[in-house]
Amino acid sequence: MIVFRLFSILTFCFLVLSFEGIAQKKQFKVVCVGFYNLENLFDTIDHVDVNDVEFTPNGSKAWTYDKYSDKLFRLAEVISQIGTDISPDGPAILGVSEIENRGVLEDLAKQPAIASRRYQIVHYDSPDFRGIDVALLYNPKYYRLLESRSIPVNLPNIDGLPLITRDVLYTKGILDGDTVHIMVNHWPSRRGGEASTRALRSGCARLNREIADSLRTLNPFAKIIIMGDLNDDPDNESVAVVLEGKAKMELVEPHQFFNPFYTPFKKGLGSNAYQDAWSLFDQVLVSHGFIAKDAMGYKFYKSGTFNKPFMQTKSGRYKGYPFRTFDGDTYMSGYSDHFPSYIVLIKG
Repeated sequence: MIVFRLFSILTFCFLVLSFEGIAQKKQFKVVCVGFYNLENLFDTIDHVDVNDVEFTPNGSKAWTYDKYSDKLFRLAEVISQIGTDISPDGPAILGVSEIENRGVLEDLAKQPAIASRRYQIVHYDSPDFRGIDVALLYNPKYYRLLESRSIPVNLPNIDGLPLITRDVLYTKGILDGDTVHIMVNHWPSRRGGEASTRALRSGCARLNREIADSLRTLNPFAKIIIMGDLNDDPDNESVAVVLEGKAKMELVEPHQFFNPFYTPFKKGLGSNAYQDAWSLFDQVLVSHGFIAKDAMGYKFYKSGTFNKPFMQTKSGRYKGYPFRTFDGDTYMSGYSDHFPSYIVLIKG
């Protein structure tokens, strides 16, 4: 039986694991890394270069400053609690999607519930027609950014024209001495049908795989995290075949990934729901460098989907679903239509 005790030493929270029959206690550093689809975090301004008119005071959603402020407050409430059972600072690194621009993240980071963490932002504008992007928030207490870039997805759409979608966000940084590479994704939706759009998500997976393979050419034990709203489940082709996201750590070879959300998905866990069916589109995969027995530094410990009762719809047909911001154009004063996913890394 593993008993957890949490306490802070200097700038890190240490996890003490006590094993029955073993008097000696070992101390571990622990960090939480997560991903959260923020469901259309738009400001109230009509920007001429993106199709955001519905998210303006005069638009179909009557998106006012009060509603925007309420959504920021609620998102910060969620982020403030993710992973705090293992670290008071919550996510050291948090990938996000469906954000309009850097400004909305600056407003989010200033929210009282998380302002003390001083989250830094990595963001680039993507070519998405609706103007939604991916980004990374990181706590400089844990992660020191070395470099970042936005990597375009160059694929033909199902109509043969160039695919206009979110870029892949790549960052490289130092996590308490470990060099960690992170790719944040928001792959094309299933609009038009899962089968007809499958190749688009597999193409995005292939791009991530090519980036990862190039990193592993330089270092076979490279520590790589692929996260995002993949619009595919762990057992779909893009994740299970192209990325080779495996369900069991002991089966992962050096060129493959461990997907800690595969088994929970098969047991019925979901991060989003549609037409009375649960999906687990929000995933965080780790490279072999995080699970190899002889690897040094941070290793994978556990994963979870953050789905506390306050984030769930309380009644009706959608009881238990994520409590979302809008139902059509009706403001629900909710959080997001996705639950966040996260992993825990430990270092002895």
